[in-house]
Amino acid sequence: MRAAVVIPVYNHRERVAEVVRQAMALGLPVLVVDDGSTDGTAAVLATLAGITVLRHPVNLGKGAALLTGFAAAAPNCDWALTIDGDGQHNPADGTALLAAAGRGDRVIVVGRRQGMSGLHVPWTSRFGRLFSNFWVRAAGGPLLADSQSGFRLYPLPETLNLDVRARRYQFEVEVLVRACRRGLATVEVPVQVVYQPKGVRVSHFRPWLDFGRNSATFARLICSRLFRTDRRR
Repeated sequence: MRAAVVIPVYNHRERVAEVVRQAMALGLPVLVVDDGSTDGTAAVLATLAGITVLRHPVNLGKGAALLTGFAAAAPNCDWALTIDGDGQHNPADGTALLAAAGRGDRVIVVGRRQGMSGLHVPWTSRFGRLFSNFWVRAAGGPLLADSQSGFRLYPLPETLNLDVRARRYQFEVEVLVRACRRGLATVEVPVQVVYQPKGVRVSHFRPWLDFGRNSATFARLICSRLFRTDRRR
């Protein structure tokens, strides 16, 4: 498999170096997309050798960062393994995602996070996963246990051709719906998750704003399903 690791980051100065080092142990090219960080993340990335750093001059959103990484990886790779920059994932679990697609199947592989009832798991993550799972299915997407996990393996040509409109967190749910409509399957494999205690964890998820954006995205997808505005040509 020709695969690369794509890590979107935004103001993760304290955690990103360790995430990158662990990701490099997979033996794959590592592309880090700095989505307009203002906290010194760029300076930390400049000290890390052996990676490719791409930078947005201003914050454009996680989906935009992922697409920048995908476009950079696509000329040389068929797959992109995405890992969040906040340290919640164990990059070593990436081998399980790669193995799930190792038979040659063109699928999206989602890392189903285990231990989401742990002490430091914020309520927004628990509620958000249930909310998202229901509406992904209602919008015509796959039936999943963790539709919000950012630890994924994407087949690059197919993903880049899905015409996903969302450019922030909503990218990760819209891509699942559009993939399902195009006949591109999604499978899940279990992965570890580590949430830092409150006060240490850096999260850019804003509950009311992002739930509102999620709702708007799902409304758009459900309408397109009902009126068949994005039927496969």
